[in-house]
Amino acid sequence: MDVVRGAARGMAGLVLGAVTAVVELAWVVVAVPMLALPATRSWSVRGTRWLAETDRVRVNRCLGGAIPPGPAGGRSLAYVAAHAVVGGLGGAVLVLVGVWVVVSRRALSGGSGTRAAMSWYDPITWTAFGLLVLFLAAQALVGLAALERRLAEWGLAPSDREMLRSRVQQLSRTRTEVLEAVDDERRRIERDLHDGVQQRLVALGMLLGRAERLGDPGAAAPLFRQAREESRRALEELREVAWRIYPVALDDGGLPAALESLAEGSSVPIVLDLDLPVRPGPAVETAAYFVVCEAVTNALKHSRAGRVEVGISRSGGVLLVRVADDGVGGARADGRGLSGLARRVAAHDGRFELDSPVGGPTTLRAELPCA
Repeated sequence: MDVVRGAARGMAGLVLGAVTAVVELAWVVVAVPMLALPATRSWSVRGTRWLAETDRVRVNRCLGGAIPPGPAGGRSLAYVAAHAVVGGLGGAVLVLVGVWVVVSRRALSGGSGTRAAMSWYDPITWTAFGLLVLFLAAQALVGLAALERRLAEWGLAPSDREMLRSRVQQLSRTRTEVLEAVDDERRRIERDLHDGVQQRLVALGMLLGRAERLGDPGAAAPLFRQAREESRRALEELREVAWRIYPVALDDGGLPAALESLAEGSSVPIVLDLDLPVRPGPAVETAAYFVVCEAVTNALKHSRAGRVEVGISRSGGVLLVRVADDGVGGARADGRGLSGLARRVAAHDGRFELDSPVGGPTTLRAELPCA
């Protein structure tokens, strides 16, 4: 079944390639003169790149290509011109096969007069020759599919220099985003300490001062009880701040233990589905934990979720993180908290995806490469 689907997909890719070859041939005839004029040069370049990108998607989806997106530079027009020829060859082969099938069918299924005029060996000859033609046509189509892949790799895949330039730009952007994320984290910690723990300690000092001025142990007993309560709350908030900086459970029991602690302290049910036969590295564990933690916090604060599902698994060299909630949706990847998560994932060369339509549900996915 997979072979049949692959053959059908490849045939569809060649048919589409033959159709686009006609369009590309016409475009080359129009685009080359446009390049000579400054006013129309940008239109020519954009149209050529659009045709090249369309072919890249077709080759990847139908012909088994694995060409990454990226700038192809000045090779786009050369590729479009070359593919107009290669795609035309594929179309010619398909047309010849179709003509042969039609002619053979008419010859073998003619009327009684046609069958009477044929020798006994003519149907056998037609059938054998037809099978040979189909075999040669199949070989030609397979070769054309391979030729299209090679041509696309030459004309559409970024060169080593372009990939290196893109990589340098990505690393520069990631470094800037990491520095911004670190500064945002520092500001958040300072705000939590100032608005939370510091205010608790100030209130604790005022209560103890009032109790000291009373001088009566009996009258000061309620103030001491309030002071004890304030000290307990200050300790809890300080523990929460320290936990947000780095949870100690990651060192003790790894990611499962840290997430179980997070689930136990949550005000809504959190369902954990963890499949980690091999423990990832500390940096990846920390990134995965904060992705889950921030996603859960966002679900509790903004989406009014009643249930959160967390799934973490390892596939090959990639740690897959999925957090889904049944809230109202509408979360945005460029929001304050989620944009920080995207930067944190990008710092590990990972992928970050968010699906949150209005009305819900919200699903967050992150892929973190493991060493």
